[in-house]
Amino acid sequence: MLYWALVFLVVAIIAGALGLGGIAGASAGIAQLLLFIFLAFLVISVLAGFFRRAS
Repeated sequence: MLYWALVFLVVAIIAGALGLGGIAGASAGIAQLLLFIFLAFLVISVLAGFFRRAS
């Protein structure tokens, strides 16, 4: 999922450089959404691993 966030980030940067504002904004929004989802899964995985070792 982090891969897709980075792909959309690169697309947003390229579209922004070319002046395609709508596409850049949409791609940046998707990249941001995927990044937050990835971070949430990361935190859940770390907490699950911590609680599994504690018990």
